[in-house]
Amino acid sequence: MTLAVNIAQSGANNVSFRNRIINGAMGISQRSTASFTQTTAVQYTLDRWFAYGSVASKFTVQQNAGSVTPPAGFINYLGVTSSSAYSISSTDLFQIVQRVEGLNISDFAWGTASAASVTLSFWVRSSLTGTFGGSIGNSAYTRSYPFSYTISSANTWEQKSVTIAGDTSGTWLTTNGVGLYISIGLGVGSTYSGTAGAWAGTEYDSATGATSVVGTNGATFYITGVQLEKGSTATSFDYRPYGTEFMLCQRYYEIGAIVFANQNVISGSFVVPKRTTPTMVRTGSTYSGSEAGTFTPFNSITYYVTTGSTFLGGGFTANSEL
Repeated sequence: MTLAVNIAQSGANNVSFRNRIINGAMGISQRSTASFTQTTAVQYTLDRWFAYGSVASKFTVQQNAGSVTPPAGFINYLGVTSSSAYSISSTDLFQIVQRVEGLNISDFAWGTASAASVTLSFWVRSSLTGTFGGSIGNSAYTRSYPFSYTISSANTWEQKSVTIAGDTSGTWLTTNGVGLYISIGLGVGSTYSGTAGAWAGTEYDSATGATSVVGTNGATFYITGVQLEKGSTATSFDYRPYGTEFMLCQRYYEIGAIVFANQNVISGSFVVPKRTTPTMVRTGSTYSGSEAGTFTPFNSITYYVTTGSTFLGGGFTANSEL
């Protein structure tokens, strides 16, 4: 018996990957659809997106927070709500981030003379107006491109796009490590803010002068339709089949069921091979005897208890997030 689900290959070559962002429409949230309170550690919320803050508990993240109507063509969004009126210091950093795997941006050729331009586009809505910021950077935090955009009307969905000339300098991984990261700033101090519209040889996570969402108690910031693509023009959102998008997420995080009974060994395959050897946690399964096993990497799982004991059901999570 196996934990695997065979992925049908018919039509696979017709699936677009123009958008290098995974879960840009914010439709997948395997961990929970409840509210996440930001901490001082990287905390994944909706699939592929994590929240971070240099001081804990300054904002929450939830799929479809506030239950507003998404922009036309979308049914979900990532919602941020500020938890207090916090005055950021020079070294403070509050952000929403997606790290893009290097294998998925190898054709950008960044760090070479052939570096391609890219365009980042998204829909955004906030209770605040003004200039907001974000950035794109490399895995070593030695190259970054701060960008800015303007929200003109409060509580109104607006579409934004930013075109970025490819970086001919620095090191940009084309492995299964972090190829690049996209930061959406929610309140970033001067240490991590730089001049918008230019590459810099340091870590900047937002643009100088950007509005601080965490600076206003109860402020909201909603985002969806995030797309990163080659070229100098934003094109229509690259909708992929839901099942395809779900499996793209499962490369980094998978929740599985243990359905065996009267066996002391579980051996099978993940639904999707993982990006790297995952961290696996058994969740809710019961067994008799003592636990004595872990798992094997990438695409298979082996979990067992002491000979003579039995699994009685439950589940697991496998995490190989960047």
